[in-house]
Parts: sequence; C-alpha cells; structure tokens
Amino acid sequence: MMTIQQIDLPVVGMTCSACVRNVERALNKADGVTETTVNFATERASVHYDPALVNLDVLISRVQNAGYDVATAKLELPITGMTCATCERNVSRALKKPDGVLDVSVNLATERAVVTYLPGVTTRRDLIEAVERAGYGVIDTSNIEAPEDAEQAAREAEIQHQKRLVIIGTIFSVPLVLLGMTRHFMHSVPFLMETFPWLMQDYWLFIFAAMATPVQFIVGKQYLVGAYKSLRNGTANMDVLVAMGTLAAYGYGLIVLAGIVFGFSDAVGKDDYFETAAVILTLITLGKLLEARAKGRTSEAIKKLMGLTPKTATVLRDGEEYEIAIDRLQIGDAVVVRPGERVPVDAVVIEGRSAIDESMLTGESMPVNKSVGSEVIGGTINKQGRLVAEATRVGAETALAQIIRLVQDAQGSKAPIQRIADQVSGVFVPVVIGLALLTFVGWLVVGQVSFTAAMLNTIAVLVIACPCALGLATPTAVMVGTGRGAEMGVLFKNSEALENAHRLKVITLDKTGTITRGEPTVTDVVPGNGFDETQVLTLAASAERGSEHPLGEAIVRAAKDRQLKLFNPEQFEAESGRGIRASIDGQQVVVGSPRYIRESGINTEILDTAITSLQTKARTAVLIVIDDILAGVIGIADTVKEGSKEAIAGLKGLGLEVVMITGDNQQTADAIAREVGIDRVFAEVLPGDKVAVVKQLQAEGKRVGMVGDGVNDAPALAQADVGIAIGTGTDIAMEASDVTLISGDLRGVVRAIQLSQMTLRTIYQNLFWAFVYNIVLIPVAMMGWLIPMFAAGAMAFSSVFVVSNSLRLRGRKIKADQAMVVTPVGEVSSVAVSA
Repeated sequence: MMTIQQIDLPVVGMTCSACVRNVERALNKADGVTETTVNFATERASVHYDPALVNLDVLISRVQNAGYDVATAKLELPITGMTCATCERNVSRALKKPDGVLDVSVNLATERAVVTYLPGVTTRRDLIEAVERAGYGVIDTSNIEAPEDAEQAAREAEIQHQKRLVIIGTIFSVPLVLLGMTRHFMHSVPFLMETFPWLMQDYWLFIFAAMATPVQFIVGKQYLVGAYKSLRNGTANMDVLVAMGTLAAYGYGLIVLAGIVFGFSDAVGKDDYFETAAVILTLITLGKLLEARAKGRTSEAIKKLMGLTPKTATVLRDGEEYEIAIDRLQIGDAVVVRPGERVPVDAVVIEGRSAIDESMLTGESMPVNKSVGSEVIGGTINKQGRLVAEATRVGAETALAQIIRLVQDAQGSKAPIQRIADQVSGVFVPVVIGLALLTFVGWLVVGQVSFTAAMLNTIAVLVIACPCALGLATPTAVMVGTGRGAEMGVLFKNSEALENAHRLKVITLDKTGTITRGEPTVTDVVPGNGFDETQVLTLAASAERGSEHPLGEAIVRAAKDRQLKLFNPEQFEAESGRGIRASIDGQQVVVGSPRYIRESGINTEILDTAITSLQTKARTAVLIVIDDILAGVIGIADTVKEGSKEAIAGLKGLGLEVVMITGDNQQTADAIAREVGIDRVFAEVLPGDKVAVVKQLQAEGKRVGMVGDGVNDAPALAQADVGIAIGTGTDIAMEASDVTLISGDLRGVVRAIQLSQMTLRTIYQNLFWAFVYNIVLIPVAMMGWLIPMFAAGAMAFSSVFVVSNSLRLRGRKIKADQAMVVTPVGEVSSVAVSA
C-alpha cells in the first residue's frame, strides 16, 4: 500500500511563471511523486510523494537539475552521552528520521552533530527530541535556531547577490552606453565625425568589448546558466529569451571586431551594439532586484505573525521563577506574564487579573479583560497586571501556530483564476521565440533592411516578452490579501475561498452564537409593590445560587456584575422547568415562570403589562415573589452581540441579501430579526435541516455564504458556496468552513467580503496589465518601434508594477462600517421549516 507524504520545498531562483512549470515538470518526473504545486510568489513547491519510491535528495536534485535551488539551513547540536563509534551511528540514524533532514554529520571527538535540513519542514526541537528518543542528550544553548530565519537569510543573500550584480553592471554599462550611443549618433552627423575623429577610431571597439564582457558573463551568468538548464530539460523560460537576446547583440559585436581584425568589416560594418547587451542585462537584473525586495514585502503579514511568539518564557516552579526557551515549555507549566510582556503560549489564567491586547490576532483594538479561568492566546500582549497562567497548548498546537499554518497554506494555494495565466505561460515562451524568428525573417525579406536592423528588432521582441508579470499577477495579490486578512482576524483556508467570497449573493446567518451571544443575559429588571431593582435582583440571585439552570445562572451573573452582596440560600427547592423556592435572610423567595407563580395563587395583574411587553420583545419573563408578595419581573434573553446590527447593515450595503436561520419559535425569531434588520427568516429549523435551507437558496440560483459557530452548523457550512465559521465556536465548525473569523465578531464577515472584492479587483488589474503589456508591446517591437534597451526597461518595470500594485492592498482601509448604508428595515417575512 502506497503511503503518500507531503513536503514544502523552499525554491530559490525562479524568475517567471515558466519557471513554475519547469519546477513542477521536473518534480513530477520523479518516480513516486503524485502531485506538485509550485507557487511563484511564496517560492515554495508543495510535493506529494511516496517515500518508498523517492527521497528528499532526489527531489532536491530534480530542482537543481532544472536550474534552480532549494534553500537549506545548517544546525550544530552539542551531544551528550556518546561513548563510542556505535553511539555516533545511533545519533546519526536518529537525526535522519525527522522529515526535512538532508544530511547529518556526527563527530564523536567533538561530541557535535551538524544537521542540514529544510527550514520550515523540521525544527530544532524536532531534532533534539529525536536525539533524546535515541537515549542521548543535547546541551541547551541560548542560540535558538528559527527555521524561518534560515530561509529569510537565504532570501536576503539572494537580494544582496542581485544588488552586487546591478552595481557591476552599472559601473560598466553607463560609460559604455554613453560612448557607444555617441558613436552611433556621430555616424549620422559628418561635422561631429570631423571634429572628434579620435572617437571614431576602431580601437574603441576593443575597449567596448572589454567593458561588455564582464557584464555579459558575470551579470548575465545567471541567465545563461538558467537558459542552458531549461533547454536541457526540454523547456524554455525567461532566461532563454534574455540569453538569446543578449548573446545576439554581444555576439554580433564580436563579429564586428573579427571583421576589423581579419579585414571583412565592409561586409559586417562597424556598429557593434555591445552597449545593447550590457544595458539589457543591467536593467533586467535591476528589475529582478526590485521585484525580490517587493516580493519580500508581500509576506510581511506572515512574518509579523511569526514574530509574535516570544523566544523565552518565565515559568513558576516550586515558588521560584525560571526563564526557559519557549520550545521547552510543556502543557501544564505555570507561566508568569508581566505587564508589557507577550503571552508565550495558549493558557488559562490561574492567578491575577489584567487586560490583554489581542488586536494582532483578532483585529479588534480594545483590550479584553482577563481573570482567573479566562483563556489567553499565545502572542497577545499583557497590558496591565501580573498574570500566572497554566499552559494548555504549546508548539504547533497553539492558536498562533495554527493561524500561521493556515495562512501559509492559503498563500501557497492556487486561485482558480490563476489557471488562465498558467495556461498562457505554458506556451508563451515558444510562441515568442517563433514571433522573434518571424520578425527577423520579415524585416530581412519583406522589409529589406540590413541584418543589423533586423537583429535589433528581433532582440526587442525577445526582451519585451518576459512572462514574469503574468506569473506574479495572482499569487502576489493572494499573498497580500490573505496576510491582510490575518491581521484583521479573518482567515481564508485557501485562495479559492478568497476568490469565491466576492461572488456571494446571499449570506445566511445562524442566530445563536452568531448574531446573538449564545448565552442568556438579564436585559430588564422591573420592580413592583414598593420593591426596588436592587432588592429584586439581590434576593432572586441569592435564591438562584443553588440552581444550575441557565436562566438562574444569568440572574446570578447579573447580580455579580452589579457587585451586589448575595446571601446563601436555605431550604432550597426546585421544580424542573417551573421555578425554585428558598429562604433568604429570613424571607421566603419564589422565582419562576408566570404560569408557575399564578398556579401558586399569586395575583400577577400589577405586572401583566410588563410581562407581555417582555415576551413581545422575545424576552423570557421570570417573576420574583417575596413573602407571598409579587416583587418584580426579570427579563432574560440571548442578547444580540455588539456589532451584529452594524454588520448586517454593512452586508446589505454590499448588495447582499441577509437571511437568518434559527431553531427558535417564529415570534422570537421575528423579534431578533426586527432588532438587527434582517428581512427574511427561516424559523423552527431543526439542526439537521439547515443544509436544506442552504440548498433551497442555492436552488434559487444564488451563491450562498453560511455563517455559523456550532457543531450543528458544520454540514451547512460545508454545503454553502463559502462557509464562514465564528472563531469562538467549535473546532468542527471551523474545520468545515472556508473562512474563520478569529474574534467571533460578525463584522468580520463584511471585512472578509470587502477584502475578497479588493483582492480580486487587484488580480484583474494585474492580469489586465500583464496581458495588455504583452499584447501591445510585442507588436510594437515587431514593427521596429522599440529599441532593445527600452524593451529591457519596460520588461523590468512590468514585474515591479504588478508586485507594487498587489502591495497597495496593505494600505487600503477595510472596515465594516465603511460598507454601511442606511437601509430601511421592512416587514419581516418568515418561512417556517419543519422536520
């Protein structure tokens, strides 16, 4: 039975969408590889393979043979417990087991192991645990390796390399182009030729050749090598176009030199065009440098998330505080978080009270109050008091680690719209080479121009037609869009969800836990017969202290929120579903439903109007009787979340139809719908029938988005065109969804749809530019209206333009209330769905 594994290879050296196809093709040719997806923007290759048939060394060699490289990192571990050569082999064997390990070298004499591995696939902690499982130890050091740092170092090294090449190219190209263009200009002005005859001497061509050669073979080496490897693999990429164009110009210059030396210059002329090759290479490399820098900024959001986790944590053991490495933390450890510090891992507060800034994860600016029993998320900032919290999730299981992984997966996935670019780029380079040959032959035969003129027009076609912009158009926008979403607490599972969200026509909202808080809350306290609110609530809450009923808990919670002093109940009696009786501070207190109180012989007429009013507003009326006197009525309801009304108005402002689905009775459902401004309600829906409602709406020809938070919402979330899970809900709901709102704020739905609209608009702009750029400028180059140096500049600009346009998403304001328009709330039309 075949066991398929998946690994992400950080690929270095891709320059255009043709490179993506080259890497995919090279990896897919390996035996045992079932699927490969390469993302140009993230520069990662996701490979699904059978480890029994192919190993990492083969996969990496495939990438390298295709003309690219894989970013790797080295880590040195000081080993303890080795005593002989057998121990050396044991440690080596143990360290080779984790995924992503490429090479291991263990030295018994120095007691050190050097491990070469893939950053992001395995971690320092994985390697240490492998050694410890083998029965040996690793000395803890303060230098904690971060895989992301190693990969970032490889990317930064590439940027610095391109920077050095640009400097070399500029040093030689600037004087070369000034002198070369001056000579070309003087050919058409006899007066200048007579005035500056020394500038027209043949020896200048040897100087030009000497200046152009370093540019051609130092700056241009990467393109020449890339072209060779691409052609060797039976493919063609951007490097092929650049190499063909520059070698043509440089080679023609050598032919001119040979004509001077060997006496056939009359046949080839004395126009060398060395400067053309040099300037093309310098400009393209400059574009590559600017593009690399800009691409690095597209992943800044994910880098910020990665930077949220502290490197160390303070743990409390036996009353003493110790600072340890974050990867040494274990579940159950008590961590100390002082004011201003970040929470190291997900935990539950066991001591202290404070306010936590969760804005970097949820997008919500207001700090959240935390006390004993509250959950805190790793990476958030403690703003006030000292907290002691018990670690509940560590390492890859923390919320922050899962968020990072989710964003990385989304950024690495391909949006459906990218298929267009992939299909075009697959045939683009061969077509361009064909057009270049057509241009050359056409100008020689039909245009009857010189060989030199035909060659220059051909070079312009080769250089202007780089498919870089086409390959960057979609993935850079997706990277910025998903990263921006993560900053606002909106997580897209993949780029397909990001693309589909803007096409929605209907948003269906589950009521409990989505529109409302999902827990009963006291909304009204109406006293009667001379009692006041404080007396009514104090005695009711004191009586309910012995109850486990949700309504009783709501009353107790309300009293505590008002900081009322409660009494311990005596002679407590409860009648299920009806009410309770208790003795409180010498007074007999009865708390129950209106029916229960009336059946007890108490006249409720004095508060009947208040009871009816509460019930009309979808409140549950709870009556309080003190020593056989009706003291008051308390209204309890599952209250609407803060922001729900604004979110629904925002969704309407985006042109969406908003629908509510609930299992509540029609009267309660209508009351909530009126309060938040929803016009269409499906009430009395059983949990299993929510899917049927989604299907019914889809049958009306509408794309449906479903928002929910519970286990019973999961099937409907999966059925919807886009499922959106409230992050405060259950894991199964989030697993079934396409989008997760971390904060649980319904306004995140508006942000998600706005972000989808803006991202798709950016993708369309990028694709339009990439296609139109080539559609317009290739014919212009073929007509001879574009000199090669301008073509190189335009080609370099095209990629930088696309990436920069995607980066504009980072600065766009996305706020739920921006979409809000004043929408009159009409009559609620309701549809009852029964079992």
